[in-house]
This record gives sequence, structure tokens and C-alpha cells, in this order.
Amino acid sequence: MAKPRLGIYIHIPFCASKCAYCDFYSLAGSEKQMPVYHKALIDHLLEASPGIRNYEVDSIYFGGGTPSYYGAERLLELFDVLKLNGNVRFDTEVTVECNPDSMDYRSLLSLRENGVNRLSVGIQATDDELLKMIGRRHNWAQAQNAYFAARRAGFDNISVDLMYGLPSQTKRDWAESLARIVELHPEHVSCYALKLEEGTAMYRDYRNSPLLPDDDEQADMYSYAAQMLERYGYKQYEISNFAAPGFESRHNMKYWRLDDYMGFGPSAHSCVGNLRYSFVRDLKQYSYGVSRHVSITDEYEEIDTLERAVEYLMLGMRTNRGIEEQEYREHCQSDWKPVLQVLKAFRAKGWAVLEEDGRWHFTVSGFLLSNQLIGILLEAQAGARLDNTPWMYRPDRPEQDVSLPRSEEELFRDMVQKKSST
Repeated sequence: MAKPRLGIYIHIPFCASKCAYCDFYSLAGSEKQMPVYHKALIDHLLEASPGIRNYEVDSIYFGGGTPSYYGAERLLELFDVLKLNGNVRFDTEVTVECNPDSMDYRSLLSLRENGVNRLSVGIQATDDELLKMIGRRHNWAQAQNAYFAARRAGFDNISVDLMYGLPSQTKRDWAESLARIVELHPEHVSCYALKLEEGTAMYRDYRNSPLLPDDDEQADMYSYAAQMLERYGYKQYEISNFAAPGFESRHNMKYWRLDDYMGFGPSAHSCVGNLRYSFVRDLKQYSYGVSRHVSITDEYEEIDTLERAVEYLMLGMRTNRGIEEQEYREHCQSDWKPVLQVLKAFRAKGWAVLEEDGRWHFTVSGFLLSNQLIGILLEAQAGARLDNTPWMYRPDRPEQDVSLPRSEEELFRDMVQKKSST
């Protein structure tokens, strides 16, 4: 009998410097702590190996922070621990996050020759002024050189991260960035809107700033990216992610499909079976806890059926795979009819589509409204669950009207009518 599949995430919380927008747990100027942390990670992986052996590991993701700054030698040592003490498949997707300023040919070649087969490169922008503004350590020329070095080292699966909605960034700037990235022909592109996180330098400097593109401008940038990347063969498979056929991130899909994954390192999260837990957001506390066998758990909870149902709908509708009736009934154990009613209403607005295989997913315009639309679906799900309790269920329950947000066409029509009446 085949063993279930598992993803492994290893958090590397070290950076050469902190980017102005970053709210992830990472530390700058803490290189002296690397040896102690490295030992703690190895010890933790060894401690967890009996549990890992119950699975086949088919994805490993080194995230951060800046794993490329941590060094190829340390990353490969961690990989070796997993290979020797866990059931790592030969076809495992092994990803390392990299920043252009810490990518060199020799290190990249070493990673590739020893089994790392995917890179995620944080380019973020192709305009040098924008890169400087957001605190990146590289310029566009360095980004290109790093990318070409990765190709020479043999990497044929490279993902590039880009940001939009940056201060003073215009739609033309964004279009130019996308065009430059497409010219590189990466296999995967991630496009993230700037979100000002409290406590970051950009939150302090740009909160309520007129230099920030407004919501409509950000929406236009997002729509343009989705349409442009589609024309060049990058299929949108999640709200922020686009891939050439066959190059969707296997590891990221585990999060969106509710598959099992284990995380290691401070602030790392895990979800195994019906258990979800995370570790402390403190490097020293994490290292000390592992070495002294003191608890390093920050949060721990058992996921009940209700939570799983909510997560299935929320995460499924974030992807282009979407949801479908039989799968929904298995995960949610509630009536499909109210959810179907809402999805049909979304389709009438152009926000959702039904594929031939019976799966529903958002369109580009639907992804733009995804937070609101998923909220409406969750309300329908909650109502269905109430109606489906044995003593309250009514087979002849009438369909209820669905309250939807205004579409762009309706808003435009109202604006024209208002102007014509004045």
C-alpha cells in the first residue's frame, strides 16, 4: 500500500538586510547565530524523522528569509539529513528561495548537482529606482545576471517573484516589468500586490501616501498581468501564481489542497492529519528549545469537520482548480445546492466558470473580488449546514436570493445615469 505524500518546509530566517515591506520572520546582521541554528535544525529534523518515515516526501521547500544567503553547503547538509532519514522520492520537487545579490554560479551549480531542481528568485521589480525604494539589494542588471547564472548551472524550473502597487509605480511601469520578465522565459511567475504591514519601514513611510496606486489602479495591474501572462502561455492556477504547463508549484499546491506538510524553524507552520501547529517566532528560543528538549510550540489545535469544510471552500476557490460537487460533499458533509446557487449567480456576473469536468473556479474578475465572493460562499455553506441537520432539513427548501457586490458594468452604468440626470 502506497504511503501518503508529505511536503517539508524549512525556514531560513537570515537576510543580508531587511526589505522595507517585509513582515516575514527574518533577521538581518545575525550571521553569528547561523551555526547554532543550523545544529538545531539538524537535530529537529532527526527528531522528527520517525514521523516523516510514515510518508513519502514529494516536496521540500527552503524558504525565508533568504536561503541563498544561508549558503549552499548548509542547505545541502539539511537536504542530506532528509534524504538519509526520510522517504524522499527521486522525483521530489526541491525548491530554494534566492535573492539575486546572493546567487553565484558555483553555489547554484552545487545545488543543482546535488538534487535541488527548482529556484524561486525574488526579483520583485525591474526598475532600479523601485528596487531601491523597497529596500532590495540588487538592481535589474544583477537580477538578469543571477538568472542567467542559474540557467548555466542547469536549472530548468525557475520561478520569479514580482510586486505591483508600489509607490509611484504606473501601469506602464508594471507592463514593462512583465515584458522584461517574460523575455527571460521563466517557468513560473508570482505576482503580489504590495500590502503595507504594520511595523515595516514602508508602513511608516507610505501609509496613506498619495504615491500609492489606488485600489482601481492595482486592480488594473492585476488584470493586465493575468491577461498578458495568459497570452504568453502562463496559466493562472492560483490568485497570485502563473505557470507554464506542468510547472505549477507542487509544494504550494499542498497548502491549497489541504495536503499534509511539516514545517521546521521559527515561525514555521505544519498541518498533518487533523492537527495544525506552529513554532515560536524567535530564533534563539527555537534553538534553545530544540537543544534542551523544551517546548517550542507556539500554537496547536485540532481541526474539526467544520473548520475543514471552511478551509476546503476558501482554499479551493483561491485556485484555478476550484471546487466540485462530489469533493465538496466529502469534505464538507453539507448540502451542495445553496453553494451551487451562489456559483451560478457568480457565473451570471462573469466572476466564475463551470468547466466540463464539473469544477467551478473564479475568472480573473472573480479573483479580484475573491475575498468578498468567498465570504458569500461561506455564508451559503453555513446556511446549508444548518438546514442539513436531520431535524431541520427540508427537501423543498426554496432558493434564496443571493446578495452580490456590484459589477464593474453596473457601477459604470450608475455613474453614467447619475451624470446624465445632473
